[in-house]
Amino acid sequence: MTSLFPDNAIELSHIENGLNVCGVDEVGRGSWAGPLVMSAVVPGEGTVEGVRDSKKISQKKRETLDVAIRQWAKAIGLGIVTNDEIDQWGMSRALNVCAQRAIEDIESQGYEVNHVLLDGHYDFIRQKRLSVETIVKGDNVSHVIAAASIIAKVYRDTYMASSEVAGKYSAFCFEKNKGYPSPVHKQALKDLGPTPLHRISWDIFGDSFSNNVQEVLI
Repeated sequence: MTSLFPDNAIELSHIENGLNVCGVDEVGRGSWAGPLVMSAVVPGEGTVEGVRDSKKISQKKRETLDVAIRQWAKAIGLGIVTNDEIDQWGMSRALNVCAQRAIEDIESQGYEVNHVLLDGHYDFIRQKRLSVETIVKGDNVSHVIAAASIIAKVYRDTYMASSEVAGKYSAFCFEKNKGYPSPVHKQALKDLGPTPLHRISWDIFGDSFSNNVQEVLI
């Protein structure tokens, strides 16, 4: 039975064998609007109490843990791919570029990474210089992947709830749905059409999207 709180056994086993490990997780893959965000975390000593899959923690708790993880981690990298880049490249390449940006952010801080613990079953990083270990539901079993999931989610949620996003496009209630499908979001698309943050190449908008493709006025 999986523990509610993942431990650091996997990452420790690799560190003890001389590998430089980071955990990677993303948020925003299924969103209709906004960026894809990925976090790469180099684990510090021990663990941070309360860290688990970000989806299973309240917003207030995530924000508290975000601060603690940033104090604990040896390095944290962020990769961001915009909705326009997703439209241009498709999701497969967007995931690859987002992960590369997150890892490059770590390396720009002076930390060399050679082994990645990646949430999921598919290696979208595809870097010959890195060994990548995919772990299905990794944020439930690896402490550092769970930590990465919290960092990525807090960063993206904060952005989507900001005045420049939620404040500018108030009809969409991005501060609540963070760009994911919701009744209010769907209705706003039907009434107003997509904002500059929407992934317009996607098929998910249906008739409400195709009948009104004008951008919302800023």
